[in-house]
Amino acid sequence: MIHKTAIIDSKAKLDKNVQIGPYCVIGPNVEIGENTIIQSHVNISGNTKIGKENKIYPFVSINDPQDLKYNGEPTDLIIGNNNKIREYVSINPGTVGGGGKTVIGNNCLFMVSSHVAHDCQLGNNLIIANNVAIAGHAIIDDNVIIGGNSGVQQFTRIGKMAMIGGMTGVSQDVIPYGLSIGNRNSLQGLNLIGLRRAKFENKDILELSDAYKEIFATKNLTENLNKLNGSFKENILVKEIIEFITKDKKRPICTPFS
Repeated sequence: MIHKTAIIDSKAKLDKNVQIGPYCVIGPNVEIGENTIIQSHVNISGNTKIGKENKIYPFVSINDPQDLKYNGEPTDLIIGNNNKIREYVSINPGTVGGGGKTVIGNNCLFMVSSHVAHDCQLGNNLIIANNVAIAGHAIIDDNVIIGGNSGVQQFTRIGKMAMIGGMTGVSQDVIPYGLSIGNRNSLQGLNLIGLRRAKFENKDILELSDAYKEIFATKNLTENLNKLNGSFKENILVKEIIEFITKDKKRPICTPFS
């Protein structure tokens, strides 16, 4: 169903059973997958591809990057399937200088007034709470939860299944499975509840806890990783943290000493 007050460019591509509510504006280069529901007063422009079974609530704005260097170049935004994008959320496509593409995965919840800036790469099953601002070029892996009123600085990485407490300024990379809070974030331990809910073996979780103590025994992470017990490195959870820490990065790693 498409409401009679919606303005949809003739070049836009709408799959079957797409619903468009009152006073929405849909641009010419927009593609919307089947069974997606767009309620009222939603603006979607640019080279935007939205997948199946999404629900987009009133006053969402999908529009140009908030980057002074952006000059109308054709860049992309790709949104996956089964996402819930609540009221007043804003999402921006990429910029030429940042790779030209913003990507959002599947099964994510973006709560009221959250923001995803240009060139971000977001995974699946994310919960982004109210008023969370994610700055440009951020990389957020699967199953991350970010508490309300938090800010994620540009170029920051947040690893798989990490949890960010409310009102946290994320200016340093957060390891997979980490818990991080603070005016400028520090590491508070591991997301043990999340790991158990995800049904990881208790043995693997205990090994991860022991490895965590060794990895962050001192401020010298490189030295600590070199000393790490070889058996820990066979644990898939520990491997992911080691790979995250040693990967090329723009920001320092968040530690308990931060």
